[in-house]
Amino acid sequence: MTTFSSVNTIWVLLGAAMVFFMQAGFSMCEAGFTRAKNTGNILMKNLMDFCIGTPMFFLLGFGVMFGSGSAILGWLDPMITRDYSHVLPAGVPLWAFVTFQTVFCATSATIVSGAMAERTKFSAYCLYSAAISLFIYPISGHWIWGGGWLAQMGFHDFAGSTAVHMVGGICALIGAATLGPRMGKYGRDGKPRAILGHNLSLAALGVFILWFCWFGFNGCSTVGMETDAQMQSAGLIFFNTNIAAAVACCAAMIFTWLRYGKPDVSMTYNAALAGLVGITAGCDAVSPLGAAVMGLIFGIVIVLAVELFDQKLKVDDPVGAISVHGVCGALGTVLTGVFATGVSTEKGLLYGGGLHLLGVQLLGVAAVAAYVTVVITIVFWLIRRTVGLRAEPAEELAGLDVSEHGLLTAYAGFAMAPEMPQDDDAPAPTVVTGDTPPAEAVPVHRAPAFDDGAHKFTKVEIVCKEARLEALKNAMTGIGITGMTVTHVMGCGQQKGKPEYYRGVPVEVTLLPKVQVEIVVSKVPVRTVIETAKRVLYTGHIGDGKIFVYDVENVVKVRTGEEGYAALQDEE
Repeated sequence: MTTFSSVNTIWVLLGAAMVFFMQAGFSMCEAGFTRAKNTGNILMKNLMDFCIGTPMFFLLGFGVMFGSGSAILGWLDPMITRDYSHVLPAGVPLWAFVTFQTVFCATSATIVSGAMAERTKFSAYCLYSAAISLFIYPISGHWIWGGGWLAQMGFHDFAGSTAVHMVGGICALIGAATLGPRMGKYGRDGKPRAILGHNLSLAALGVFILWFCWFGFNGCSTVGMETDAQMQSAGLIFFNTNIAAAVACCAAMIFTWLRYGKPDVSMTYNAALAGLVGITAGCDAVSPLGAAVMGLIFGIVIVLAVELFDQKLKVDDPVGAISVHGVCGALGTVLTGVFATGVSTEKGLLYGGGLHLLGVQLLGVAAVAAYVTVVITIVFWLIRRTVGLRAEPAEELAGLDVSEHGLLTAYAGFAMAPEMPQDDDAPAPTVVTGDTPPAEAVPVHRAPAFDDGAHKFTKVEIVCKEARLEALKNAMTGIGITGMTVTHVMGCGQQKGKPEYYRGVPVEVTLLPKVQVEIVVSKVPVRTVIETAKRVLYTGHIGDGKIFVYDVENVVKVRTGEEGYAALQDEE
């Protein structure tokens, strides 16, 4: 009779829940790094790759991956009815283990979404996501984790740098290359143009969610927490996972600071994921120092890889999925053959183990990459020949939210004010006649009807940097200006702003955020307003602003009906 361990079972199920929540992280990250008009489509894709992958893995994938058929392939076992005692961790029930492996499968399919974002048909996405979960991921997974030929050779990929992440990264690379770049990504001269993500806060939230969940992704892959060895290993895995990601961020921050003149925000967040992906293969086998050194390498490599695909190879990857998962997944697996201390596998090159483990790691990476490349290329070819792979140009320009899902915007509450229901019992608004009763408004003296030419009204419009707004307001108040209108605007002068970089690509800055301050004066001399504004706003640098002066025909105060000079005066 099988004896189950409550500790091991809870540990595996906890890991499954945390890895499942990575879907939220991937959704936020991808949505934030892309444009708002595709947000709904991205959220739908990240939901459906999990919902499609789950029945596909249940139907066929799990048996192909963990069946003991041969060194190449498991067995066909629809709906998981056969005996899997040969792969079950000690004390863990079958369905707990199946759940744990299902969420890993869904992660591999999710990776592809980011690299192919903003231009892929939703129907095509559903089809290739199903293919990844049905046979692409399970077959290579059998080689590594299901007792296949790579496992028999001693290939070490503890939690999936190759089995999960590189598989997804290779699919992403082939998919993005097959699709071609987004419209407007490259100019006629072949140079890339920066297409900024619409919500960096959302992307950052996604990265932090993924970092948190990675402790379950790696740590719970011990599939047990009962023995002293498992507890010690889990502690090491947690620490190595964290330090690799942290050092990768520091390395990318410093490297981009030196390379672009300023630390790149989005690239540094990519580096966090690169460190997490890279350490996943050997998180149980390397020392904390080795994990830190690997993180340093990943932090630099991710920057160079993003630049390589974006600028040299012309493969448009909006979120850096190819570089994060494909490149760093493969690199982390190979580096395990260098930094392994011999704790959970044979020693790596630096610890006297020779070239054997390194050679096995290189062979495994090459074999899996070759297999996935061939199969996913066929899958994409078939999809393109049948339902089509890429959205039409007009649909891409309009955004996939509306063309694929009929969703006008994923941010309706921010795009327009909601219509408020009318209360039939509400009192009617007071009609302003100019002779306003004291009970309805403060006492005012009705100004004479506007007599043309009695006073001159001038509108002074000041466009300046937002950072100078508070100083400008204080200065205007100091010379007697009692009212102004401030608007956030976008604009530029002849210089087109100072060039900046986004993910290593120069941003064509044609519009910069500014504020526009509108003041109408009569009593205060216009020249005083102009000179005061010049004094406050002047720095001597490009972008100090502009001042525009217009004639105004009349001014009307709506509440009292006053016109002309009196409408501009404050009440005592």
